[in-house]
Amino acid sequence: MNTLLKNIPKITPKYIKILEKLGLFTVQDFLFYLPFRYDDFSQTVALSDEHLNSVVTVSAVVMKTKLNRIFRRKMTIAEVYLEDENQTPLKAVWFNQPFMLESLPIGSEVRLSGKLSRMGKYFTLSNPAWERASREKTNTGQLVPIYSETPGLTSKWIRWQMKTFFANITQLEDFVPEELRKKFHLYSLISALGQIHFPENQEKLLIAQKTFAFREMFLMQIKTLRVKNTWEAQSATNLLLDEKLINKFIENLPFKLTGAQHKSSFEILRDLEKTSPMNRLLNGDVGAGKTVVAAISTLSVLSQKHQVAILAPTEVLALQHFESFCKLFSAYDFKIALLTSSYKLIFQSWEPKAQKITRDQMLGQIENGEINLVIGTHAIIQKDVNFKNLALVIIDEQHRFGVAQRSELQKETMQLKDGKKKTIPHLLTMTATPIPRTLAIAFFGSLDLSILDEMPKNRKPIITRIVLPAQRDQIYAFMRKEIDAGRQVFVILPLVEESKVLTEVKAVTEEHKKLSEIFPEYHLGLLHGRLKSKEKETVMQDFKDKKSQILVSTSVVEVGIDIPNATIMLIENSDRFGLSQLHQFRGRVGRGEHQSYCFLFTDSATKTALERMRAMEKSNDGFELSEIDLKLRGPGQLLGKSQSGFSDIAMENLNNLKLIKLARAEAQNIFKTDSKLKKHPLIAKALEKFAKDVHLE
Repeated sequence: MNTLLKNIPKITPKYIKILEKLGLFTVQDFLFYLPFRYDDFSQTVALSDEHLNSVVTVSAVVMKTKLNRIFRRKMTIAEVYLEDENQTPLKAVWFNQPFMLESLPIGSEVRLSGKLSRMGKYFTLSNPAWERASREKTNTGQLVPIYSETPGLTSKWIRWQMKTFFANITQLEDFVPEELRKKFHLYSLISALGQIHFPENQEKLLIAQKTFAFREMFLMQIKTLRVKNTWEAQSATNLLLDEKLINKFIENLPFKLTGAQHKSSFEILRDLEKTSPMNRLLNGDVGAGKTVVAAISTLSVLSQKHQVAILAPTEVLALQHFESFCKLFSAYDFKIALLTSSYKLIFQSWEPKAQKITRDQMLGQIENGEINLVIGTHAIIQKDVNFKNLALVIIDEQHRFGVAQRSELQKETMQLKDGKKKTIPHLLTMTATPIPRTLAIAFFGSLDLSILDEMPKNRKPIITRIVLPAQRDQIYAFMRKEIDAGRQVFVILPLVEESKVLTEVKAVTEEHKKLSEIFPEYHLGLLHGRLKSKEKETVMQDFKDKKSQILVSTSVVEVGIDIPNATIMLIENSDRFGLSQLHQFRGRVGRGEHQSYCFLFTDSATKTALERMRAMEKSNDGFELSEIDLKLRGPGQLLGKSQSGFSDIAMENLNNLKLIKLARAEAQNIFKTDSKLKKHPLIAKALEKFAKDVHLE
């Protein structure tokens, strides 16, 4: 299994180079290169009209061959004439593959698979899959695996190699205990791999997929239990709740807390009273008011002479938090700092406005405890930042930190120089991306969960409408009316893959130019991923200060950025976004007293696209929309599949709540009696590899 592919004589250096680029170095790596779909060639038939337009497999004998050259189009057409067992004529055609005539000499018996059509007296197959009838079925006559291909590497080549390997492997080390496999009707690893690559039928393929999904879910649950266990084995400062102080703060707020805000606040405050460190996720819907919940827990800690650090993924969000907390704590004797690469600001309630300060001065005041609350970006957890008595770390929009940063954040929180030798800070993470229940159970098992699923009572629901091309001018007229009444507008263009970032910049720049011509009387801001942090910030600040009336942006527009005066969110090609992302964009408006609108521009008439858009029209509930998104688009879109390290099979099973719960229950059973996995060395070994590959903390 650990044999290097380059030591296998049949695999030439040309292929080794391609395989290594894909991260495939050993036989085991190759065996775990799983198909992403299957061609169903399992219907083997005799030629007849009843099978026209169906995908079938036919056995036939080659009678004659012919090569046509179309010089004008620099094209060749290889025609092979065959007869099946009933001597029914069949013509197979391949374009630009003249070598097919040598591969299929007259008299050879072959199996061909493809979509059957008819032309005159001949049944026809265009570019069919084929193989000699004498060979074992690999490319025809069954469910045929299709792999992610790359130049120089075809699914056909992969299938042949897989067949060779499976012929020589009889057993594989399997970390799932046999009693579990029997209990849940799962295959052994060797059988599951065999059925994944070469399924005998649909039913066996489903069991193999279930086996792989269970394996990854099971490891994920062991991993989260281990993180939870390690975390809970630490000590934290217990901070007793002063109900009188908290209730007075809540009473003096200019708005009434929702039931969900109240419940979540007290869940956090009760956690802070414990001597084991809190590790809680505050999962709020867009606009459900996370900041005030974070402020209540911060107040409790600061009032007991301990420090709090708040981390945001961007400078713009860090600045917004700084402004919010300065306002919320203006009646208290706290010193609040903003620490980012661009900002070093200090606010004290006894001074009218924030003061600039040098980094060294700020670090000194953090270390001697003079600064109570530090708000900033990842700069807060750099090695030269030392606290005097840090008791709580709050991480906002944790999923927006890079994957590597994200998996390190919790570790870094534990290692922060908090000025205390025997304790670590309590940890509160926050997100405004509603997480469906199944995903929360699957991936956030190491965290306690508080949910903000209630909107403030005075918040008007945002009116959402699908806009077809013919209605564009009508919406532009409405935009003009809103801007003339003193409001502002967001215009969002869809994100293009990272490799096409220049295309994305070009598209948003062209849209900005087009709208500048349509609305010459207004000032338009432009925001995209190629701008430097400082430039982005200036554009956002100008919009916030009402210097621009329309902001044209790619999807880099900040999550959580607060522009109470913006009342229109116009999203171009909205069908290219998932519901959760559309809901995030929509949440950028509706934050002030005026009625707000979200217009979903689309040229797509596909059923799925319109179904998704209609869900947006009907619902303002982010949790409901995230569940619909999970069903329609799959979890990869919600979690960022390319970042997760999870296989496609595991991803597709993430809405299988029953499977996740079973995996969790079994992981807990093992963990109860063997938390160090000493009696389960194969699980420990698999977990080590899994922890390196998967990043979903």
